[in-house]
Amino acid sequence: MATAELTVVSLGRAEVGASAYVAEIQRRLAAQDRVAYAMHAMGTNLDGSVEDILALVAVLHAVPFELGIPRVYTVLKLDERRDKPASLESKVASVRALLDPT
Repeated sequence: MATAELTVVSLGRAEVGASAYVAEIQRRLAAQDRVAYAMHAMGTNLDGSVEDILALVAVLHAVPFELGIPRVYTVLKLDERRDKPASLESKVASVRALLDPT
């Protein structure tokens, strides 16, 4: 399993805000069931197999082009662990366990 952080930036749009493009990407995420996801203020976290994540990123990268944007800049951070299972939740829980003295 792998975790990832994805940010898709639409360049060359007339308006300053990007909410419409982010909303369409979130709709595409909701329409699939192979990769878990969680939107945050600066992008979206993904949780699944490397193959599924990379296939989904290709779909999501194309969304702004489909909406008429001339240039798209996508940033993907991918973390794959093969020695033991890891998920978005387990990674956060691991740190929280070290912060909680009880």
